[in-house]
Amino acid sequence: MKKLLPILRYRGVEHIEFEKLDRHNVKGILLDVDNTLIDYHKNLSDKIVKWVQEAKNKGFKICILSNSNKEEKIKKVADALEIKYIMFARKPLQAGFKKAINLLELKPENIAMIGDQVFTDVLGANIANMVSVYVDPIDRKEYWYTSWKRPIEDFILRKVR
Repeated sequence: MKKLLPILRYRGVEHIEFEKLDRHNVKGILLDVDNTLIDYHKNLSDKIVKWVQEAKNKGFKICILSNSNKEEKIKKVADALEIKYIMFARKPLQAGFKKAINLLELKPENIAMIGDQVFTDVLGANIANMVSVYVDPIDRKEYWYTSWKRPIEDFILRKVR
């Protein structure tokens, strides 16, 4: 059960406090895409763009780590944020996380994985010995393969509140 609990939790990416990341010795950030950076309709908010820019200005190394295999969608978000990306990561499996560690050239404990899913983002980050950061989903409308897990995740996340 412990591996399913995030180290940090926020309402959204734009609410994440850089000081808290600093306290956890985070130097690199991995970002999920669907319902973390963009909504169901693929909208990327200006607040998130601003937050990512500020993170880069503060010296954080940033990369997208997504399970999606839709390169056009992932590349569009990565280009808008001017960051690199890894797609079809198959989180929580570790191959994508290892690829991201090599790309950022940081130790796992100095990387935060930010995402909206317990069973992919949080679990994968915790297994990889990263700082797991859960953010509430941007939109309640989502793909079927995610929506069935939400009641279970809500139960688990009540332990964090």
